[in-house]
Amino acid sequence: MGETEVVRVLIVDDHPMMRSGLAKCLDEADDLQVVGEAGDGAEAVAACERLRPDVVLMDLVMPGMGGVEAMTAIRQVSPGVSVLVLTSHIEGALVQRALDAGAVGYLLKDVRPEALVNAVREAAAGRGAVDAAAMRAMMRLSDGLVGHDLTEREREVLRLLATGMTNDEIAEKLVVSSGTVRIQVSSILMKLHAPNRTTAALIAI
Repeated sequence: MGETEVVRVLIVDDHPMMRSGLAKCLDEADDLQVVGEAGDGAEAVAACERLRPDVVLMDLVMPGMGGVEAMTAIRQVSPGVSVLVLTSHIEGALVQRALDAGAVGYLLKDVRPEALVNAVREAAAGRGAVDAAAMRAMMRLSDGLVGHDLTEREREVLRLLATGMTNDEIAEKLVVSSGTVRIQVSSILMKLHAPNRTTAALIAI
């Protein structure tokens, strides 16, 4: 995404005051533009098809169609959009369902405004983060067994990934090809049910 390109954002929340506050927060950033709002999942799906936003800021628990169901439908009508969850709910099962449905990140509504703005930018680039409390809730579902099936080499790659190393840097460190590292990272993400490297690093930490 070019430096001058504006990120188009759709806000989905069943509370009008919340939508208004979020819109004001995001519109203060020069590179973000709120192009629409929706009060439930069904409205969100229709708005995505009509407005083609880059990022959907999605609440999860709403009357009618909820956020998880909406994400599944959005992937059909607008597969290129990134969905960033913003909710007050941190039940482990709900976090897992949202990530499985394709959410690029999972934030709580007490997030700082500047952190939210940055998260929207990251989501537009296909990157995201999961709130630490939500991640802990999801991991408790597995009774601490998340990652039990990683190989020793995958654990080594994960440890290096958690330090912020790129694939090329990991490959140089382990004296293997970058392609091998890419395959191992993909396997790690699948086994951890992690949507991205940031989430995998949080699990490792």
